[in-house]
Amino acid sequence: MTSRPTVADVGERALLTQFARAAGTPGSVVGPGDDAAVVDPGATVLSVDTAVAGRHFRLDWSTPEQIGARAVIAAAADIAAMGARTTGVLVALAAPSTTPADVVVGINRGVVGCAAALGASVLGGDLVEASDVSVSITAVGVLDGREPVRVSGARPGDVLAVSGPLGASAAGYAVLASGVDLLNDPAACEVVSAFRCPAPDLGQGPVAARAGAHALTDVSDGLVVELAVLCSASGVGVDVDSGAVPVTDAVRAVAVALRADPRPWALGGGEDHELLGAFAGPDAVPRGWTVIGRVVPDRAEPVLIDGEPPRVQGWQSV
Repeated sequence: MTSRPTVADVGERALLTQFARAAGTPGSVVGPGDDAAVVDPGATVLSVDTAVAGRHFRLDWSTPEQIGARAVIAAAADIAAMGARTTGVLVALAAPSTTPADVVVGINRGVVGCAAALGASVLGGDLVEASDVSVSITAVGVLDGREPVRVSGARPGDVLAVSGPLGASAAGYAVLASGVDLLNDPAACEVVSAFRCPAPDLGQGPVAARAGAHALTDVSDGLVVELAVLCSASGVGVDVDSGAVPVTDAVRAVAVALRADPRPWALGGGEDHELLGAFAGPDAVPRGWTVIGRVVPDRAEPVLIDGEPPRVQGWQSV
């Protein structure tokens, strides 16, 4: 008997593409396939993100408050990637009945605190028993009258830029996973904090939209993955200079301490939730963003890093 392909066999991106085709875009301006959905012109933007214990976080590595805040950032970054600002969140918590109550209370506290820091309200939620602890965040945002910025809008001749440094979250994971006692080192503490709860400036989404960004997405699954998504959606290729991708001094210091190369963290690590944008030219790039490459016509190898296909892989959720 021929075995049926599993979720892992098919892969996250291929499955999401199938889901988007099946759903279509009834009643929405932007439907499945972009960072978030837009349900009416110039107004409401929606996104949902789920984090599961053992897959996206560990309760022995992060506090419940950090887990809740991190989940909000992941969903709100998709709102920012449409050029919108987050105004509200809904939270669905799942946990075994044996979970200490202060864990779910702490996760909710993190959700509430992070939402408030973004200028958003907690609009409601749900609590259900499950085999693992998980938190799902539905983020609601508004475009303030602007058109949504699609991931499919990049054009040959555009420049690529990121809103902030990359690789800190991956470096923090490397510190925790290494078993090496670096937690009293300031650089290690900085990147571990970035892993536990990244702190991108999501206000840069509307900033990029006002600057006329042709395309936007957030770096959640790793830069190389997001570049491939942008290329596929826009029908273009990209050339990226790995030396131009910004990383912090803390990331470099941790790489030295762990005898590691920081470039794979910056190119493939993900979960920094900084924004990746395509702009008409260097003069259109917002202040504080870093130009990392350019958009070119479509080709057989759409993503080239330093003139070669990427040697690192990004995050796969399934």
